[in-house]
Amino acid sequence: MSKTLFDKVWDSHVVQHIENGPDVLFIDRHLVHEVTSPVAFLGLKNRGIKVLYPERTFATADHNTPTRNQHLPVQDPLSANQLKALEENANAHNIPYWGLGHKKNGIVHVIGPENGITVPGATIVCGDSHTSTHGAFGAIAFGIGTSEVEMVLSTQCIMQPKPKRMRININGSLNKAVTPKDVALFIISQLSTSGATGYFVEYAGDVFKNMSMEGRMTVCNLSIEMGARGGMIAPDETTFDYIQGREYTPKGSDWDTAMEYWKTLYSDRDAVFDKELTFEAGEIEPMITFGTNPGMGMGISNNIPMAETIDGAVATFKKSLEYMDYNEGEAMVGKPIDFVFLGSCTNGRIEDFRAFASIVKGRKKADNVTAWLVPGSHKVEEAIREEGILDILEEAGFELREPGCSACLAMNDDKIPAGKYAVSTSNRNFEGRQGPGARTLLASPLVAAAAAVTGKVTDPRELMQEEAFA
Repeated sequence: MSKTLFDKVWDSHVVQHIENGPDVLFIDRHLVHEVTSPVAFLGLKNRGIKVLYPERTFATADHNTPTRNQHLPVQDPLSANQLKALEENANAHNIPYWGLGHKKNGIVHVIGPENGITVPGATIVCGDSHTSTHGAFGAIAFGIGTSEVEMVLSTQCIMQPKPKRMRININGSLNKAVTPKDVALFIISQLSTSGATGYFVEYAGDVFKNMSMEGRMTVCNLSIEMGARGGMIAPDETTFDYIQGREYTPKGSDWDTAMEYWKTLYSDRDAVFDKELTFEAGEIEPMITFGTNPGMGMGISNNIPMAETIDGAVATFKKSLEYMDYNEGEAMVGKPIDFVFLGSCTNGRIEDFRAFASIVKGRKKADNVTAWLVPGSHKVEEAIREEGILDILEEAGFELREPGCSACLAMNDDKIPAGKYAVSTSNRNFEGRQGPGARTLLASPLVAAAAAVTGKVTDPRELMQEEAFA
Protein backbone atom coordinates (compact mmCIF):
# COMPACT_ATOMS: atom_id res chain seq x y z
CA MET A 1 0.00 0.00 0.00
CA SER A 2 1.28 3.46 -0.89
CA LYS A 3 2.42 5.59 2.04
CA THR A 4 3.45 9.14 2.74
CA LEU A 5 6.89 9.89 4.18
CA PHE A 6 5.20 10.65 7.51
CA ASP A 7 3.36 7.31 7.55
CA LYS A 8 6.54 5.37 6.79
CA VAL A 9 8.41 6.85 9.73
CA TRP A 10 5.49 6.89 12.17
CA ASP A 11 4.31 3.34 11.45
CA SER A 12 7.82 1.92 11.84
CA HIS A 13 7.98 3.31 15.40
CA VAL A 14 4.58 2.16 16.72
CA VAL A 15 5.11 -0.18 19.67
CA GLN A 16 1.40 -0.59 20.30
CA HIS A 17 -1.75 0.80 18.73
CA ILE A 18 -4.53 1.48 21.21
CA GLU A 19 -7.92 1.05 19.58
CA ASN A 20 -9.82 4.36 19.57
CA GLY A 21 -6.83 5.85 21.37
CA PRO A 22 -3.26 7.00 20.86
CA ASP A 23 -0.28 5.05 19.54
CA VAL A 24 2.58 4.10 21.81
CA LEU A 25 5.53 5.47 19.85
CA PHE A 26 9.20 4.55 20.35
CA ILE A 27 11.50 7.59 20.51
CA ASP A 28 14.99 7.39 18.99
CA ARG A 29 16.41 10.66 20.31
CA HIS A 30 15.42 12.75 23.32
CA LEU A 31 16.84 16.27 23.62
CA VAL A 32 16.74 17.92 27.03
CA HIS A 33 17.31 21.48 28.25
CA GLU A 34 17.09 23.21 31.60
CA VAL A 35 13.56 24.67 31.49
CA THR A 36 11.24 21.71 30.97
CA SER A 37 13.34 18.94 32.55
CA PRO A 38 13.71 19.63 36.32
CA VAL A 39 10.19 18.49 37.27
CA ALA A 40 10.51 15.44 35.01
CA PHE A 41 13.76 14.37 36.70
CA LEU A 42 12.17 14.99 40.09
CA GLY A 43 9.38 12.62 39.06
CA LEU A 44 11.95 9.92 38.31
CA LYS A 45 13.59 10.48 41.69
CA ASN A 46 10.29 10.27 43.54
CA ARG A 47 9.51 6.98 41.77
CA GLY A 48 12.99 5.59 42.36
CA ILE A 49 13.72 4.90 38.67
CA LYS A 50 16.49 5.75 36.25
CA VAL A 51 16.56 7.01 32.66
CA LEU A 52 15.99 3.89 30.55
CA TYR A 53 18.31 4.76 27.63
CA PRO A 54 20.70 7.56 28.67
CA GLU A 55 22.65 7.02 25.42
CA ARG A 56 19.57 8.16 23.49
CA THR A 57 19.24 11.32 25.58
CA PHE A 58 21.27 14.52 25.13
CA ALA A 59 21.26 17.58 27.39
CA THR A 60 22.38 21.12 26.65
CA ALA A 61 21.97 24.46 28.40
CA ASP A 62 20.38 27.10 26.18
CA HIS A 63 17.24 28.88 27.43
CA ASN A 64 18.67 30.38 30.63
CA THR A 65 22.16 31.06 29.34
CA PRO A 66 23.28 34.70 29.25
CA THR A 67 24.81 35.72 25.93
CA ARG A 68 27.65 37.70 27.48
CA ASN A 69 30.34 36.73 30.02
CA GLN A 70 29.41 33.07 30.11
CA HIS A 71 32.68 32.40 31.95
CA LEU A 72 31.27 34.24 34.99
CA PRO A 73 28.63 32.93 37.44
CA VAL A 74 25.10 33.45 36.12
CA GLN A 75 23.61 36.42 37.95
CA ASP A 76 19.91 35.63 37.66
CA PRO A 77 19.07 33.23 40.56
CA LEU A 78 16.33 31.34 38.69
CA SER A 79 18.55 30.82 35.65
CA ALA A 80 21.48 29.75 37.79
CA ASN A 81 19.35 27.21 39.69
CA GLN A 82 17.88 25.70 36.53
CA LEU A 83 21.30 25.36 34.90
CA LYS A 84 22.71 23.73 38.04
CA ALA A 85 19.76 21.32 38.22
CA LEU A 86 20.24 20.20 34.62
CA GLU A 87 23.93 19.51 35.18
CA GLU A 88 23.25 17.52 38.35
CA ASN A 89 20.42 15.53 36.76
CA ALA A 90 22.43 14.74 33.63
CA ASN A 91 25.40 13.56 35.69
CA ALA A 92 23.19 11.46 37.96
CA HIS A 93 21.73 9.60 34.98
CA ASN A 94 24.90 9.41 32.81
CA ILE A 95 23.39 11.65 30.13
CA PRO A 96 25.79 13.56 27.86
CA TYR A 97 25.66 17.17 29.10
CA TRP A 98 26.94 20.20 27.22
CA GLY A 99 26.80 23.13 29.60
CA LEU A 100 28.16 26.66 29.49
CA GLY A 101 31.69 26.73 28.11
CA HIS A 102 31.48 23.26 26.54
CA LYS A 103 32.58 23.27 22.90
CA LYS A 104 29.36 21.46 21.88
CA ASN A 105 27.09 23.83 23.81
CA GLY A 106 24.40 25.76 22.02
CA ILE A 107 20.69 25.96 21.27
CA VAL A 108 19.22 22.48 21.43
CA HIS A 109 17.83 22.59 17.87
CA VAL A 110 21.16 23.77 16.49
CA ILE A 111 23.48 21.35 18.26
CA GLY A 112 21.35 18.29 17.43
CA PRO A 113 21.87 18.49 13.67
CA GLU A 114 25.45 19.78 13.76
CA ASN A 115 26.59 16.85 15.91
CA GLY A 116 24.75 14.21 13.89
CA ILE A 117 22.20 13.41 16.58
CA THR A 118 19.48 14.24 14.06
CA VAL A 119 19.18 11.67 11.27
CA PRO A 120 16.55 10.68 8.68
CA GLY A 121 13.76 8.36 9.70
CA ALA A 122 14.20 9.01 13.42
CA THR A 123 11.64 10.03 16.01
CA ILE A 124 12.91 13.00 18.02
CA VAL A 125 11.29 14.82 20.93
CA CYS A 126 12.22 17.66 23.25
CA GLY A 127 10.39 19.73 25.83
CA ASP A 128 10.33 22.62 23.39
CA SER A 129 7.77 23.48 20.72
CA HIS A 130 10.34 24.18 18.00
CA THR A 131 11.56 20.58 17.97
CA SER A 132 9.88 20.51 14.56
CA THR A 133 13.21 21.90 13.27
CA HIS A 134 14.65 18.38 13.04
CA GLY A 135 11.99 17.34 10.54
CA ALA A 136 14.20 18.95 7.90
CA PHE A 137 16.12 15.66 7.84
CA GLY A 138 13.10 13.46 7.15
CA ALA A 139 12.58 12.79 10.85
CA ILE A 140 9.37 12.97 12.88
CA ALA A 141 10.16 15.60 15.50
CA PHE A 142 7.82 17.40 17.85
CA GLY A 143 7.72 19.20 21.16
CA ILE A 144 6.40 17.62 24.35
CA GLY A 145 5.31 18.75 27.82
CA THR A 146 7.00 18.14 31.16
CA SER A 147 4.97 15.03 32.04
CA GLU A 148 5.80 13.61 28.60
CA VAL A 149 9.49 14.36 29.16
CA GLU A 150 9.29 12.14 32.24
CA MET A 151 7.48 9.47 30.22
CA VAL A 152 10.22 9.39 27.57
CA LEU A 153 13.04 9.46 30.12
CA SER A 154 11.57 6.46 31.91
CA THR A 155 10.22 4.36 29.01
CA GLN A 156 11.75 5.77 25.78
CA CYS A 157 8.16 5.80 24.49
CA ILE A 158 5.35 8.32 24.29
CA MET A 159 1.61 8.05 23.78
CA GLN A 160 0.47 10.18 20.86
CA PRO A 161 -2.60 10.33 18.62
CA LYS A 162 -1.53 10.08 14.99
CA PRO A 163 -1.86 13.47 13.25
CA LYS A 164 -3.43 13.96 9.83
CA ARG A 165 -1.16 14.47 6.83
CA MET A 166 -0.73 17.69 4.85
CA ARG A 167 1.59 18.42 1.94
CA ILE A 168 2.60 21.93 0.94
CA ASN A 169 4.15 22.22 -2.53
CA ILE A 170 6.06 25.27 -3.75
CA ASN A 171 7.46 25.11 -7.26
CA GLY A 172 9.51 27.50 -9.37
CA SER A 173 12.45 29.72 -8.44
CA LEU A 174 12.58 32.18 -5.55
CA ASN A 175 12.94 35.88 -6.29
CA LYS A 176 15.92 38.01 -5.30
CA ALA A 177 16.47 38.36 -1.53
CA VAL A 178 13.79 35.77 -0.70
CA THR A 179 15.15 33.41 1.94
CA PRO A 180 13.77 30.25 3.59
CA LYS A 181 12.51 32.45 6.45
CA ASP A 182 10.45 34.41 3.94
CA VAL A 183 9.07 31.17 2.49
CA ALA A 184 7.95 30.05 5.96
CA LEU A 185 6.44 33.44 6.89
CA PHE A 186 4.62 33.50 3.54
CA ILE A 187 3.09 30.07 4.17
CA ILE A 188 1.97 31.09 7.67
CA SER A 189 0.46 34.31 6.32
CA GLN A 190 -1.58 32.24 3.87
CA LEU A 191 -2.72 29.56 6.34
CA SER A 192 -2.89 31.63 9.56
CA THR A 193 -1.50 30.47 12.89
CA SER A 194 -4.13 27.72 13.13
CA GLY A 195 -4.35 26.63 9.49
CA ALA A 196 -2.36 23.43 9.99
CA THR A 197 -3.74 22.43 13.38
CA GLY A 198 -3.99 18.66 13.69
CA TYR A 199 -1.62 18.00 10.79
CA PHE A 200 1.95 16.91 10.25
CA VAL A 201 3.20 18.82 7.20
CA GLU A 202 5.47 17.58 4.43
CA TYR A 203 7.13 20.32 2.36
CA ALA A 204 7.72 19.38 -1.28
CA GLY A 205 8.53 20.93 -4.64
CA ASP A 206 11.39 22.75 -6.35
CA VAL A 207 11.89 25.36 -3.63
CA PHE A 208 12.56 22.85 -0.85
CA LYS A 209 14.62 20.53 -3.07
CA ASN A 210 16.92 23.44 -3.84
CA MET A 211 17.23 24.63 -0.23
CA SER A 212 20.28 24.07 1.93
CA MET A 213 19.86 22.06 5.13
CA GLU A 214 20.02 25.28 7.14
CA GLY A 215 17.15 26.65 5.09
CA ARG A 216 15.09 23.49 5.47
CA MET A 217 15.59 23.65 9.23
CA THR A 218 14.28 27.22 9.28
CA VAL A 219 11.12 26.21 7.41
CA CYS A 220 10.44 23.13 9.56
CA ASN A 221 11.18 25.16 12.70
CA LEU A 222 8.28 27.48 11.89
CA SER A 223 5.79 24.67 11.18
CA ILE A 224 4.56 24.95 14.75
CA GLU A 225 3.64 28.60 14.15
CA MET A 226 0.82 27.63 11.80
CA GLY A 227 -0.53 25.12 14.30
CA ALA A 228 1.09 21.99 12.83
CA ARG A 229 2.33 19.17 15.06
CA GLY A 230 5.52 19.24 13.01
CA GLY A 231 6.99 19.51 9.55
CA MET A 232 9.32 17.37 7.48
CA ILE A 233 11.18 17.23 4.18
CA ALA A 234 12.18 14.02 2.42
CA PRO A 235 15.92 13.30 2.78
CA ASP A 236 18.07 13.49 -0.34
CA GLU A 237 21.72 13.94 -1.33
CA THR A 238 21.75 17.37 0.31
CA THR A 239 20.71 15.70 3.57
CA PHE A 240 23.18 12.84 3.31
CA ASP A 241 26.09 15.14 2.45
CA TYR A 242 25.28 17.31 5.47
CA ILE A 243 25.18 14.52 8.04
CA GLN A 244 27.94 12.22 6.78
CA GLY A 245 30.95 12.13 9.08
CA ARG A 246 29.31 13.94 11.99
CA GLU A 247 30.01 12.54 15.45
CA TYR A 248 26.81 10.64 16.13
CA THR A 249 25.94 9.50 12.59
CA PRO A 250 26.59 5.86 11.59
CA LYS A 251 30.06 4.97 10.32
CA GLY A 252 31.45 2.34 7.91
CA SER A 253 29.10 -0.53 7.13
CA ASP A 254 26.51 0.94 9.51
CA TRP A 255 26.38 4.01 7.26
CA ASP A 256 25.75 1.82 4.22
CA THR A 257 22.96 -0.01 6.01
CA ALA A 258 21.40 3.23 7.15
CA MET A 259 21.58 4.68 3.65
CA GLU A 260 19.64 1.71 2.27
CA TYR A 261 16.80 2.61 4.61
CA TRP A 262 17.08 6.38 4.30
CA LYS A 263 16.75 6.24 0.53
CA THR A 264 13.28 4.69 0.94
CA LEU A 265 12.06 7.72 2.91
CA TYR A 266 9.87 9.62 0.48
CA SER A 267 6.17 9.82 -0.18
CA ASP A 268 5.09 7.24 -2.74
CA ARG A 269 3.83 8.73 -5.99
CA ASP A 270 0.19 7.87 -5.35
CA ALA A 271 0.25 8.42 -1.58
CA VAL A 272 -2.83 10.22 -0.29
CA PHE A 273 -2.72 13.30 1.95
CA ASP A 274 -5.61 14.58 4.00
CA LYS A 275 -4.92 18.06 2.66
CA GLU A 276 -2.67 19.40 -0.08
CA LEU A 277 -1.76 23.00 -0.97
CA THR A 278 0.33 24.42 -3.79
CA PHE A 279 1.96 27.83 -4.17
CA GLU A 280 4.25 29.40 -6.74
CA ALA A 281 7.70 30.60 -5.67
CA GLY A 282 7.29 33.79 -7.68
CA GLU A 283 4.48 34.92 -5.36
CA ILE A 284 6.91 35.36 -2.47
CA GLU A 285 8.91 38.49 -1.66
CA PRO A 286 10.90 39.42 1.46
CA MET A 287 8.41 39.24 4.34
CA ILE A 288 7.83 41.14 7.55
CA THR A 289 5.21 40.88 10.29
CA PHE A 290 3.15 43.87 11.41
CA GLY A 291 1.09 42.36 14.23
CA THR A 292 1.31 40.13 17.27
CA ASN A 293 1.29 36.64 15.79
CA PRO A 294 3.43 35.09 13.03
CA GLY A 295 0.43 34.89 10.69
CA MET A 296 0.17 38.68 10.58
CA GLY A 297 2.83 39.00 7.92
CA MET A 298 3.08 40.45 4.43
CA GLY A 299 5.48 41.21 1.62
CA ILE A 300 7.71 44.06 2.76
CA SER A 301 6.66 46.33 -0.12
CA ASN A 302 2.96 46.09 0.80
CA ASN A 303 0.84 48.14 3.17
CA ILE A 304 -0.77 46.92 6.38
CA PRO A 305 -4.17 45.46 5.44
CA MET A 306 -7.45 47.26 6.06
CA ALA A 307 -9.78 45.70 8.63
CA GLU A 308 -12.49 45.04 6.04
CA THR A 309 -10.14 42.72 4.16
CA ILE A 310 -9.52 40.53 7.21
CA ASP A 311 -11.32 37.21 7.47
CA GLY A 312 -12.69 36.52 10.92
CA ALA A 313 -11.16 38.08 14.02
CA VAL A 314 -11.30 41.80 13.21
CA ALA A 315 -11.28 42.76 16.89
CA THR A 316 -8.07 40.79 17.41
CA PHE A 317 -6.56 42.45 14.33
CA LYS A 318 -7.36 45.93 15.65
CA LYS A 319 -6.10 45.08 19.13
CA SER A 320 -2.85 43.88 17.61
CA LEU A 321 -2.34 47.11 15.66
CA GLU A 322 -3.10 49.10 18.80
CA TYR A 323 -0.38 47.18 20.67
CA MET A 324 2.08 47.78 17.83
CA ASP A 325 0.96 51.43 17.48
CA TYR A 326 0.43 50.91 13.76
CA ASN A 327 -2.53 51.89 11.56
CA GLU A 328 -4.41 50.14 8.78
CA GLY A 329 -3.11 50.96 5.31
CA GLU A 330 0.31 52.18 6.45
CA ALA A 331 3.50 51.12 4.68
CA MET A 332 5.97 49.08 6.71
CA VAL A 333 8.99 50.32 4.78
CA GLY A 334 10.38 53.33 6.58
CA LYS A 335 9.03 52.43 10.02
CA PRO A 336 11.69 53.30 12.64
CA ILE A 337 13.18 50.48 14.68
CA ASP A 338 15.27 50.34 17.84
CA PHE A 339 16.67 46.80 18.11
CA VAL A 340 17.81 44.03 15.76
CA PHE A 341 18.13 40.43 16.90
CA LEU A 342 19.94 37.87 14.75
CA GLY A 343 19.82 34.40 16.28
CA SER A 344 17.52 31.75 17.82
CA CYS A 345 16.81 28.17 16.73
CA THR A 346 15.17 29.68 13.63
CA ASN A 347 18.04 31.77 12.28
CA GLY A 348 21.14 31.28 14.42
CA ARG A 349 23.15 29.13 11.98
CA ILE A 350 26.23 30.01 9.94
CA GLU A 351 24.19 30.54 6.75
CA ASP A 352 22.18 33.22 8.57
CA PHE A 353 25.31 35.09 9.62
CA ARG A 354 26.66 34.89 6.08
CA ALA A 355 23.45 36.47 4.80
CA PHE A 356 23.51 39.21 7.45
CA ALA A 357 27.15 39.99 6.69
CA SER A 358 26.46 40.21 2.95
CA ILE A 359 24.27 43.26 3.59
CA VAL A 360 26.29 45.04 6.31
CA LYS A 361 29.65 44.61 4.56
CA GLY A 362 31.03 48.06 3.74
CA ARG A 363 28.27 49.78 5.72
CA LYS A 364 27.88 50.95 9.34
CA LYS A 365 25.39 50.07 12.03
CA ALA A 366 22.79 52.81 12.43
CA ASP A 367 23.37 54.90 15.57
CA ASN A 368 19.79 54.44 16.77
CA VAL A 369 19.96 50.63 16.64
CA THR A 370 21.02 48.22 19.37
CA ALA A 371 21.99 44.92 17.74
CA TRP A 372 22.18 41.52 19.40
CA LEU A 373 23.95 39.02 17.16
CA VAL A 374 23.77 35.64 18.87
CA PRO A 375 25.19 32.47 17.26
CA GLY A 376 23.21 29.27 17.77
CA SER A 377 26.20 27.32 19.06
CA HIS A 378 29.93 27.52 19.73
CA LYS A 379 30.50 25.71 16.43
CA VAL A 380 28.62 28.48 14.64
CA GLU A 381 30.62 31.05 16.59
CA GLU A 382 33.85 29.35 15.53
CA ALA A 383 32.79 29.33 11.87
CA ILE A 384 31.93 33.05 12.06
CA ARG A 385 35.49 33.74 13.14
CA GLU A 386 37.13 31.31 10.71
CA GLU A 387 35.24 32.64 7.67
CA GLY A 388 36.12 36.27 8.41
CA ILE A 389 32.50 37.19 9.10
CA LEU A 390 33.41 38.56 12.53
CA ASP A 391 35.80 41.04 10.90
CA ILE A 392 33.00 42.28 8.62
CA LEU A 393 30.61 42.63 11.54
CA GLU A 394 33.09 44.47 13.76
CA GLU A 395 34.10 46.84 10.96
CA ALA A 396 30.43 47.72 10.60
CA GLY A 397 30.13 48.41 14.33
CA PHE A 398 28.51 45.17 15.50
CA GLU A 399 29.41 42.96 18.45
CA LEU A 400 29.14 39.17 18.46
CA ARG A 401 27.56 37.61 21.54
CA GLU A 402 27.78 34.07 22.92
CA PRO A 403 25.36 31.20 22.12
CA GLY A 404 21.92 30.93 23.67
CA CYS A 405 18.21 31.44 23.13
CA SER A 406 18.62 34.99 24.37
CA ALA A 407 16.25 37.67 23.11
CA CYS A 408 13.96 35.13 21.46
CA LEU A 409 12.19 34.75 24.81
CA ALA A 410 13.63 37.66 26.81
CA MET A 411 15.89 35.71 29.16
CA ASN A 412 18.42 37.25 31.54
CA ASP A 413 19.35 40.76 30.36
CA ASP A 414 18.32 40.26 26.75
CA LYS A 415 14.97 42.05 26.96
CA ILE A 416 13.56 44.61 24.56
CA PRO A 417 12.29 47.62 26.58
CA ALA A 418 8.56 48.43 26.58
CA GLY A 419 7.40 50.30 23.51
CA LYS A 420 10.57 49.67 21.53
CA TYR A 421 10.59 47.98 18.11
CA ALA A 422 12.78 44.99 17.31
CA VAL A 423 13.34 43.41 13.92
CA SER A 424 13.89 39.82 14.97
CA THR A 425 14.92 36.67 13.11
CA SER A 426 13.29 34.54 15.81
CA ASN A 427 9.95 32.74 15.59
CA ARG A 428 7.36 34.50 17.73
CA ASN A 429 6.08 38.07 17.95
CA PHE A 430 3.44 37.66 20.66
CA GLU A 431 2.77 40.53 23.05
CA GLY A 432 5.67 40.64 25.51
CA ARG A 433 7.54 37.74 23.91
CA GLN A 434 10.81 39.71 23.81
CA GLY A 435 10.08 41.66 26.97
CA PRO A 436 7.04 43.30 28.62
CA GLY A 437 5.62 45.80 26.14
CA ALA A 438 8.19 44.98 23.46
CA ARG A 439 7.11 45.17 19.81
CA THR A 440 8.53 42.50 17.52
CA LEU A 441 8.74 42.42 13.72
CA LEU A 442 9.67 38.95 12.47
CA ALA A 443 11.91 38.92 9.42
CA SER A 444 14.79 37.21 7.63
CA PRO A 445 18.49 37.85 8.28
CA LEU A 446 18.60 40.00 5.11
CA VAL A 447 15.72 42.21 6.28
CA ALA A 448 17.25 42.38 9.76
CA ALA A 449 20.59 43.46 8.32
CA ALA A 450 18.97 46.13 6.16
CA ALA A 451 17.18 47.50 9.23
CA ALA A 452 20.37 47.40 11.30
CA VAL A 453 22.29 49.66 8.91
CA THR A 454 19.44 52.06 8.06
CA GLY A 455 17.68 52.30 11.42
CA LYS A 456 14.29 51.60 9.87
CA VAL A 457 12.37 48.88 8.07
CA THR A 458 14.13 48.62 4.70
CA ASP A 459 13.65 46.37 1.70
CA PRO A 460 17.02 44.57 1.38
CA ARG A 461 16.62 44.58 -2.40
CA GLU A 462 17.20 48.34 -2.32
CA LEU A 463 20.61 47.89 -0.70
CA MET A 464 21.48 45.00 -3.00
CA GLN A 465 20.63 47.22 -5.95
CA GLU A 466 22.98 49.90 -4.61
CA GLU A 467 25.76 47.33 -4.50
CA ALA A 468 25.07 46.33 -8.09
CA PHE A 469 25.59 49.92 -9.24
CA ALA A 470 28.50 50.67 -6.92
